[in-house]
Amino acid sequence: MGNTLAAFIFAAVMVGIVLELVRRKTFREKYAALWLIIGASALVLAGWPDLLASVSKLVGIQVASNLLFALCIILLLGVCLHLSWELSVVEDENRSLAEEVAILRSSVERLEADFQRIPHVLQTDQPTPVRGESPPAPRLSDD
Repeated sequence: MGNTLAAFIFAAVMVGIVLELVRRKTFREKYAALWLIIGASALVLAGWPDLLASVSKLVGIQVASNLLFALCIILLLGVCLHLSWELSVVEDENRSLAEEVAILRSSVERLEADFQRIPHVLQTDQPTPVRGESPPAPRLSDD
């Protein structure tokens, strides 16, 4: 009875943590769904401990814990596969962004080089106006 209560409390705490992380928006919903399914399954197995033994006999596995271990291994393989797929998508996005940054950097450097080649026509010996002030009026010569 003590093991069943501990497993039930552990599963309930796990579901609570996942829900809190989703509420705080630190955990995305697509990942939370998987962990909520795992937590709900753990709650069901903790609530009805004979269920695992019945399912293992139905499947043909002699020891119920072997079924639990097999299910956990399959789950971990699925999580690894999903995370590998997500990593591939992020790598592709990262490559595209790096290429776009390189193109933009090249364009900026080209524009800066073109700007350096333009002669500065408006060279004056008057100070530049401070922000908010109007520029000084041009001097008229007495020709």
